Amino acid sequence: MHVVAGVLVDGSGRILIAQRPAGKHLAGMWEFPGGKLEPGEAAMAALERELDEELGIVVDPASFEALIRVPWRYGEREMLLEAVLVRGWTGEPAALDAAAIAWHAPSSIAPALLAPADRPILAALRLPPHYPISPADASPDEAAAWVLAALARGERLLQWRLPALPVETVRAVAAEVLPAVRRVGAQLLLNRDIEGALELGTGVHLASSQLDELAARPLPLSVAVGVSCHDARELELASRLGCDFATLSPVLATVRHPDAEPIGWPRFARLAEAASLPVYALGGLGPGDVAEARMHAGQGVAGIGAFL
Repeated sequence: MHVVAGVLVDGSGRILIAQRPAGKHLAGMWEFPGGKLEPGEAAMAALERELDEELGIVVDPASFEALIRVPWRYGEREMLLEAVLVRGWTGEPAALDAAAIAWHAPSSIAPALLAPADRPILAALRLPPHYPISPADASPDEAAAWVLAALARGERLLQWRLPALPVETVRAVAAEVLPAVRRVGAQLLLNRDIEGALELGTGVHLASSQLDELAARPLPLSVAVGVSCHDARELELASRLGCDFATLSPVLATVRHPDAEPIGWPRFARLAEAASLPVYALGGLGPGDVAEARMHAGQGVAGIGAFL
């Protein structure tokens, strides 16, 4: 079943969500308005029709922007949920086919309120285009300075990866910089350290080897969980665990891992489109590659050296 959802964005950056009515599957949960395609109907035509029927508005197709495609399964029902940003319409949205509608800033929406298939859409809305990773050989002072410099230039999602330092030191320095991180609404994810993330109330970035060790999402939905992936199987496991996003690597050849075979942009695109969560391109890339990543179904780019 192919479903298309409209993510309406108003002039202040708020988005509209709708509550599923009583008697329907997942009644009471919130979602992005839309519906399934009719036989032979194009996705964008279906979006225009559905938003007219559900909200009573006439949308401007010129304002459409692809956000993310989410393959999902509810029991025996398989679906492809295609989310599209909508920035232009005429009329005032009304709850014609929902229990209620509401406008919220993306950061204020609790993921647990959304239907499971809609949570990756919210993640894609919240996640920035850059995901810098700290230099592995940094000293505690250098690592702290790296965080502050990244925040100053506008980065809002950072991975704290310091394998050369004792775990106690890594946690202690993270605790020192977290107030600065939180003041600007950024997120700091500890690499691999689930226990430390729980202790500090921050996010975690899992290694691919941890995917087979976990039976459920290791942290609450209020903090981010990322994971390093390299193939379709790992991306599927990441989705099943309820991770918020993944990195997929190596896209291009890298100096750090010269023996790793790059997957290249075409394969990256196929894997990212089939994934049920936002995917960052990693490996031989930098901030200037965001547009290329977006063209190939990526959320953005992640990296180390190119972000220094």
